[in-house]
Amino acid sequence: MYFAKNIKFLRKRRGRTQDEVASALGLKRSTLSGYENCVAEPGIDVLVAFSKYYEIAVDTMLKMDLTLLRESQLGELERGFDAYLTGSTIRVLATTVDSENSENIELVPEKAKAGYLTGYADPEFIGELSVFNLPFLSSNRKYRTFQLRGDSMLPIPDGSWVTGEYVQDWFDINDGNAYIVFTMDDGIMFKIVENRIKEEGRLNLFSLNPVYESFSVRISEVREVWKFVNFISNELPEPVLPEKELINTVAAMKHDLDLLKLKTKTHPLSE
Repeated sequence: MYFAKNIKFLRKRRGRTQDEVASALGLKRSTLSGYENCVAEPGIDVLVAFSKYYEIAVDTMLKMDLTLLRESQLGELERGFDAYLTGSTIRVLATTVDSENSENIELVPEKAKAGYLTGYADPEFIGELSVFNLPFLSSNRKYRTFQLRGDSMLPIPDGSWVTGEYVQDWFDINDGNAYIVFTMDDGIMFKIVENRIKEEGRLNLFSLNPVYESFSVRISEVREVWKFVNFISNELPEPVLPEKELINTVAAMKHDLDLLKLKTKTHPLSE
């Protein structure tokens, strides 16, 4: 593990003192010194805090010796081009298989969302989730189903079970398509995505419901991306009138209103 070496290297690279970094992370200077000198072991919350502070993936800070990278490679890391973040084959997904060694579709219900934040990479946690299969989906791809709450993606009903296909390479995310995006800060989100990884190291997220404003997440904050495949619900989505039908409906209402006005003029109501 290279965590101690890396956080010391990154601090000095950015010209910051132990006091400055410790203050920004809410740590004591002596605690930070202990981490840098391998005297103390950081917990998960501290690892995530360092990752957010330096905008570099936890996996990268743990497993890669940053002091050996060229300046151009370090620059790419700092702009969000991180091999542990962009979906290279280095990333490992915790998953389950059936008795025939075929991929299961794990169910992540509403009550399991909190546990998913810390257990998404834990095979034991994933192994405790309920599983099922959909025979019409490809057996060569990985799927997972999440129960979603809220009205941000109307007309998809609240409480729907949304199935996504695991996205290995995040550069393949297509603008305007729907994805399940999982981050440590915002949890599991179902959004329309604009891919700005190459230009800005970000994903811009949009809701189908226009009441909700768009926002962006740094790619360093993202842990998983699943491309929308289908949803299951016991409710029918709200009907959406086609444009032509909507125009005809408005025209008919206007015609009826004109007739009513004409009748009122011809036969005024008696007082």
